[in-house]
Amino acid sequence: MKLATLKDGTRDGKLVVVSRDLTRFTDASFLVRTLQAALDDWGRIAPHLAAMAESLENNAVPSARFHEHDAHSPLPRAYQWADGSAYVNHVELVRKARGAEMPASFWTDPLIYQGGSDAFIPPRDPIRMADEQFGIDMEAEVAVIVDDVPMGASLGKAKDAIRLVMLVNDVTLRSLTGPELAKGFGFFQSKPSSAFSPVAVTPDELGDAWDGGKVSLPLLADLNGKPFGRANAGTDMTFDFPALIVHAAKTRKLAAGTIIGSGTVSNKQRGGPGKPVSAGGAGYSCIAELRMIETIEAGEPKTPFLRFGDTVRIEMKDRTGHSIFGAIEQKVEKYEG
Repeated sequence: MKLATLKDGTRDGKLVVVSRDLTRFTDASFLVRTLQAALDDWGRIAPHLAAMAESLENNAVPSARFHEHDAHSPLPRAYQWADGSAYVNHVELVRKARGAEMPASFWTDPLIYQGGSDAFIPPRDPIRMADEQFGIDMEAEVAVIVDDVPMGASLGKAKDAIRLVMLVNDVTLRSLTGPELAKGFGFFQSKPSSAFSPVAVTPDELGDAWDGGKVSLPLLADLNGKPFGRANAGTDMTFDFPALIVHAAKTRKLAAGTIIGSGTVSNKQRGGPGKPVSAGGAGYSCIAELRMIETIEAGEPKTPFLRFGDTVRIEMKDRTGHSIFGAIEQKVEKYEG
């Protein structure tokens, strides 16, 4: 089934069930008001939502047109947002870009940081920033939402706890990351609010593209209407989602509704530095990677980070070409206060 949260003037919106083709929805808020409330009681609520989804496909329940612009992020706020960096190729390139060596342990021990989860950006709302000099970058990712996970969970328990899958634009301010991390206390100002896809889906909606731990489909990232990234989310994922969940739950339990991100999807393109989509490569899921490739090839980066007026689009399509999650599409605008 596919679930979304529609804006309704409240902080947490209202839960709806969306048709597989993303054209229609039926209101589920009479059953459970919000997605978080559904996750809190998933064992009891999920079968009812699944029945509604089947009825929606059969035109057996009232429905209305689904407009992605009316959707909030599936969880407009969450108790926890923990973003991993499962594609170690991305970590290696970005660390090189700021002159930092990558320890060998990064290939065996996952990276993860705790992001701000009190206010996510709706998928079609602008990214508002006060200054272009912050080095505004997109990061196209996949994420999962989990049920309760006990501390010290096994891989099997972690896999079984995955309830929903969605896409992410993890906005990063590259000019702030280096100075901030140099303090030795982690990200804060350099990681503003993220945006998630209009729709979150149960893993069964992904068919054989889902193996229980990753999605083997291209993640489509466009910049100003042109293809920027086509990296396959199932390729070069050093740590799959169960491994990330186990890592996050090593010293704490995870509450239902916790979001775990994959980190920037990145393919290690064989035979040399990664190529842009226009040159037949898989491209990039963030600008920082392209700038690193430019530095390797020409000695310095030439592609600017996002500027006011730029538009980012992130989407994933199934093997028949149909959008699975809807699209994150955001224009970068100046924050005026």
